[in-house]
Amino acid sequence: MSSAATEVPAAAPATAPLAAGMRKNGKNWHATKKAFRPSAGLTSYAKRQEVRKQHEANKDREREMKEEKEAERQARIQRIKDRRAAKEEKARYEKMAEKMHHKRVERLKRREKRNKLLSS
Repeated sequence: MSSAATEVPAAAPATAPLAAGMRKNGKNWHATKKAFRPSAGLTSYAKRQEVRKQHEANKDREREMKEEKEAERQARIQRIKDRRAAKEEKARYEKMAEKMHHKRVERLKRREKRNKLLSS
């Protein structure tokens, strides 16, 4: 065995973290405390304003997306209501056609359509 085998490197790498060793109170499961620095979390007014602006922009975008989604939902609901109303009206005219002549039914349809346009 030569002296090269038992030789220890001259300097440990600088990037290796220092081993803290045992804590004095023995509670090794707790996080190690750092020095209290009251000014560490402070930011400038301009930086806070910038962050606030970004939050407001995000909120506006979110609100806009919610409004679009709600408008789409309301449009879908309105289409369903219109379709149901048309179906009921068609069924009502078919029922009337069973009892009376088709020309009279057409005349009533036209008259009701005129009244609808006038009232709305």
